[in-house]
Amino acid sequence: MWKCDNLKMEEGTADRTSKLIAPMFEIYLFLVIWFLMLCISSILHLHLHSPGNSLYYIRGNILSHITIRMFYMKRFLLYFFLISFFPVFALGQKVIAIQINGTINPASADFIHNAIEKAGEEKAECLIIRLNTPGGLLTSTRSIVSDLLVSPVPVIVYVSPGGAHAGSAGVFITMAANIAAMAPATNIGAAHPVAMQGGMDSTMNSKATNDAAAFIRSIADKRNRNLDWAEDAVRNSVSITETEALEKNVIDIIAATEKDLLSQVDGRTVRLPFGEHVLQTKNAAVQTYSMSVWEKLLNIISDPSIAYILLLLGMYGIMFELYNPGAMLPGIVGVISLILAFYSMHSLPVNYAGLALIVFGIILFILEIKITSNGLLTIGGIVSLLLGSMMLIRTTSGLELARISRAVIFSATLVTALFFLFVVGLGLKAQRRKIVTGREGLGGVTGVAMETLNPEGIIMLEGEIWNAESVEGEIKKGESVRVREMKDLKVYVEKTNI
Repeated sequence: MWKCDNLKMEEGTADRTSKLIAPMFEIYLFLVIWFLMLCISSILHLHLHSPGNSLYYIRGNILSHITIRMFYMKRFLLYFFLISFFPVFALGQKVIAIQINGTINPASADFIHNAIEKAGEEKAECLIIRLNTPGGLLTSTRSIVSDLLVSPVPVIVYVSPGGAHAGSAGVFITMAANIAAMAPATNIGAAHPVAMQGGMDSTMNSKATNDAAAFIRSIADKRNRNLDWAEDAVRNSVSITETEALEKNVIDIIAATEKDLLSQVDGRTVRLPFGEHVLQTKNAAVQTYSMSVWEKLLNIISDPSIAYILLLLGMYGIMFELYNPGAMLPGIVGVISLILAFYSMHSLPVNYAGLALIVFGIILFILEIKITSNGLLTIGGIVSLLLGSMMLIRTTSGLELARISRAVIFSATLVTALFFLFVVGLGLKAQRRKIVTGREGLGGVTGVAMETLNPEGIIMLEGEIWNAESVEGEIKKGESVRVREMKDLKVYVEKTNI
């Protein structure tokens, strides 16, 4: 899988670095001896050519003496420079380091894949993966393990800092490394399969457990680690400290710091797919390789809960845009959220039946606004949204850790239901409001007689002049009247006590 052109190693031979390091020391020793002999010869030459020596006057004048001195001084400085800086060029090594925090997802797998390629391209002595994870997706875990097993560059998995742990998928990744190390106050284990959505029956549980056990045994056997403990971590969910892990041959090193780690692995021989490699890391420079902005974004949206929220935001944004054409902002936010949600779900084990139920639930909520169902459509929408959310991430294996938080599901369902109930409530309230416009809206409205109604005349209603007719006899000018009804643009009024 990995490009190995940069290494140019033959099967059964040592790595380029291990083959060149011995000749470099020999050349360095030779230059040191040569430099010392040059210094001795220069001192003797200068002594023989000093004014205090009789031979000086035989060899020439003072000008020639100064020229000779300058010649040997330049040569002295040149060799001093070469001798001083040769160890840096000969022995300087580079180590690439990356940090993996949180769940193992497709973004994490791609990041490790790219880091291995970068380490190979830059001819790094090794790659250090600083690991702190509770677990993650099975597909991503298998991808990472596969990359570690065929990596042309030695990989060191370092569970750090203190308080970190390598749980579930982290156990598989740690044991797949060429060298496994842990910092003090860390732990590793608890890789037993669990069901993500609901419980598994005994048959499915046994199947998932056996599959995970076989997977981790193959890794442990490849790296000569404790097979029994590896299987026990899967079947019985055991977890151990860094001290116990070292005693049980689960890891190779306990290192307090990264500098301590590099010092301990220096001189160790690791087996790579194309031969053995002797690590030279004691004086190596560590270069940290961080995620790009795009990789960080993918890492965030790969979280199932985030993908779920983006999906709902996308649906709501598009729905609001359709109800209010020209608003633009809801539509833009909705489309962007929906695209990010679909991208995230493409890398997640999505159950499309659950996705269909979510969409159906949103449709029922919308229909509740258009159709009077006395809350029946709202109840159906709540049930559909809740079931769809619970089913959205399917369980392809018991090793899966990724899931939508129950708190997020219930909160989203509750907020959605309350919102649509609020909208429906406003609609019902509007339907029950008294009509305030048109013919029906004039009923009961009070006004003032602009002239005597006997029985007809003119009145003032809410700033408008109307032809009116009294239904109770004469109404004097200035008296208050109330509208009973309206016919043919004439209002029929009666006297009020106001």
